[in-house]
Amino acid sequence: MTARASDRARYDRATAHLDAPLAIVDLPAFDANADDLVRRAGGKPIRVASKSVRCRALLERVLARDGFAGIMSFTLAESLWLARSGFDDVLLAYPSADRAGYAELTADPKLASAVTVMIDDPAQLDLIDAARSGGGEEVRVCLELDTSLKLLGGRVRVGARRSPLHSPAQLADVARAVDRRPGFRVVGVMAYEGHVAGVGDAVAGRPLRSRAIRLMQAAARRELAERRAAAVRAVRAVVPDLEFVNGGGTGSVQHTAAEEAVTEVAAGSGLYVPRLFDHYTSFTGRPAALFALPVVRRPGVGVVTVLGGGYPASGAPGADRLPMPYLPEGLRYDPQEAAGEVQTPLLGPPADDLLIGDKVWFRHAKAGELCERFDALHLVEGEAVTDTVPTYRGEGRTFL
Repeated sequence: MTARASDRARYDRATAHLDAPLAIVDLPAFDANADDLVRRAGGKPIRVASKSVRCRALLERVLARDGFAGIMSFTLAESLWLARSGFDDVLLAYPSADRAGYAELTADPKLASAVTVMIDDPAQLDLIDAARSGGGEEVRVCLELDTSLKLLGGRVRVGARRSPLHSPAQLADVARAVDRRPGFRVVGVMAYEGHVAGVGDAVAGRPLRSRAIRLMQAAARRELAERRAAAVRAVRAVVPDLEFVNGGGTGSVQHTAAEEAVTEVAAGSGLYVPRLFDHYTSFTGRPAALFALPVVRRPGVGVVTVLGGGYPASGAPGADRLPMPYLPEGLRYDPQEAAGEVQTPLLGPPADDLLIGDKVWFRHAKAGELCERFDALHLVEGEAVTDTVPTYRGEGRTFL
């Protein structure tokens, strides 16, 4: 029996008493992935990206481990909710226009001390001040550096379109603007290199493309390490007591952690290891988060139909954004239908061995987005479900 077949047997036995659709987290795999992230971070703390987990119980589990410290959140409402729940170090990774949230933040000393907000434009400070409603608490601010690699005099850009602050001088100018502004304090710098951390460099069946990605990423790492160090020096000249410099992501943990200027790295997807993280030369994780759909039809030889399945991930549309039929091995989508809203036909020889009511196990393309589809995660250890915990959705929280 292959390792994947063995996993399927375990998951089927563990969830035999549960009806699909359902989602699980394999706890030994989750913990092993956490250990691997800590090893790769080389002693620097890992801030957990909550958007890639979206489950308070699992955030608490990973933050209880040595090597992890703090949360990187994705909306202000989520940040405030987590801070009210007892998480005392929450870095909001994206600028916000949530006026009600800012009013709450600036009126509550506990929230103001626990949450750090992201800016890359002084106009964002105006929005926060306009939302204060009399709240006088000092706002902790992090500045975001654009990490994109610019070539041919800037005519070619590689990387996400995030912050407009690309040069050390631009970052320092905004640091000075914040420093002069009553009610705000710069405490950190963030620089997320998504074109390195979030792009696999070992694309299956595409050796030339994989080599091109590796060459691009090597050049991007060299350029960013130098620019990030200069940017941090420039900001420290304005704010000597800077608390943290955050960088990286699951795919670049060891490279980013090696930079002297970086004090902490971020990671989240590496805990669940969704399908988009299968294609890296820098690490090999264990799939820890899966969902199961029930077989409800057998339309013909070599075909079964499961209930649901149309759970595409965000990003540029493409086949790689669809969940992967994972267990039993050998199933594939019908190219005429792919993953459907309420039913999904699956083709392949294993279909003939599946009965009505059997489970087909899938892996989502991205990490935490799976939790937007399920109210609960069943935690599996060995051949048993040892706990069931709510996702954000299960707690009535849908932040985006």
